[in-house]
Amino acid sequence: MGTESELGTVGVSRRQVDAAESARANRRWWDADADSYHAEHGGFLGVSDFVWCPEGVREEQARLLGPGGSLAGARVLEVGAGSAMCSRWLAGQGARPVALDVSGGMLRHAVQAGAATGTVVPLVQADAQRLPFSDRSFDLAFTAFGAIPFVADSAAVMAEVARVLRPGGRWVFAVSHPVRWAFPDSPGPDGLTATMSYFDRSPYVEFDSAGQATYVEQHRTLGDRVRELVGAGFRLLDLIEPEWPDDLEREWGQWSPLRGRLLPGTAIFVTEAAR
Repeated sequence: MGTESELGTVGVSRRQVDAAESARANRRWWDADADSYHAEHGGFLGVSDFVWCPEGVREEQARLLGPGGSLAGARVLEVGAGSAMCSRWLAGQGARPVALDVSGGMLRHAVQAGAATGTVVPLVQADAQRLPFSDRSFDLAFTAFGAIPFVADSAAVMAEVARVLRPGGRWVFAVSHPVRWAFPDSPGPDGLTATMSYFDRSPYVEFDSAGQATYVEQHRTLGDRVRELVGAGFRLLDLIEPEWPDDLEREWGQWSPLRGRLLPGTAIFVTEAAR
């Protein structure tokens, strides 16, 4: 049974969804989809690896969390951690990560992977819009496709991350490139023709027979993201748009060699908290 069937999804719309319905829908979605997600993508993601995006950018080479490359002793928060493979990789570099996710199903996979690898990191189940940590608790924070597209108030996430970071701490996050919003979610030729406005910020909503959301994904433009960051007190250090590698032939959902060689698929924001 697919996740849509399990949740009773019967249709798709573009409509406003309040914060409570959005949070409830996405918690249920990721709980239900956790097994399928790891069965499909686990081989690519690994159990103790740090891959930023389907284009295959790895922290080991990119060093986006810090130009010096040394993470030893750093207190690091992973937001929307899923099964926390990135946090386990960081622990192997001597960092002190904490992995947070809203989904108990995803964190169950984190527990299993920690037991299998012997690398156990602290896990916290919470909403990224209300981080349960003290001010200035972390040196670094990051997310690789976690949380940000799935919350109603992503500006609140930026503000919360700014609150828990020490002055000058980095906040790095990867999301689907905002221009992709204008195109159908298809890895083939259909995904090359824009069908809706890039400026339409109405959430993508899957719903059940009672009209309740079963999955919600939010859209913000590049300008929106910059304004959220500036409003939270961050300084934008870099905006990375990875090119599709010539030797990468695999598809990942809407990502594919066909689309990747023509359109950006990922945007990685590298930022620094106010000093």
